[in-house]
Amino acid sequence: MESVILNSNWLVASEIELIYKSKVKTSERPKIESSYSAFEVALKAWDQGKIELLEQFKVLILSNSNRALGVLGISSGGITGTVVDIRLIFAALLKAKATAFILVHNHPSGKLIPSQADKQITQKIKQASQILDIALLDHLIITLEGYYSFADQGAL
Repeated sequence: MESVILNSNWLVASEIELIYKSKVKTSERPKIESSYSAFEVALKAWDQGKIELLEQFKVLILSNSNRALGVLGISSGGITGTVVDIRLIFAALLKAKATAFILVHNHPSGKLIPSQADKQITQKIKQASQILDIALLDHLIITLEGYYSFADQGAL
């Protein structure tokens, strides 16, 4: 039996093979042309029974032509907040070969004013997106009745 010290398999770096398989034609994917179209897509992806119950954070993943590649649920929290791990966001964006994305979270209270925590996580994610050259186009706060767009308000 070969000892662990003498086994040289650890000298070879493991590799990850990336394969991209889309199940939806590009022409069938919604095109995001404004904050309102992003809001409409986000609402369709939301569990309507939870939008006024608990805070959730999702990412709208986009192609180079701003077509929706998918909506990724990042976290579900409580009534007043949820934890966002930006590593999960960028792992998904890289794997989906996204060139852009939009952050979306709801406020169960119905208030469309960003909190200080909302502003901080947006800036942190924006900084990481710049390093990876994946465009953060917007951050939406949504309710059943409307939305707040960081980009439209010049807060991005």
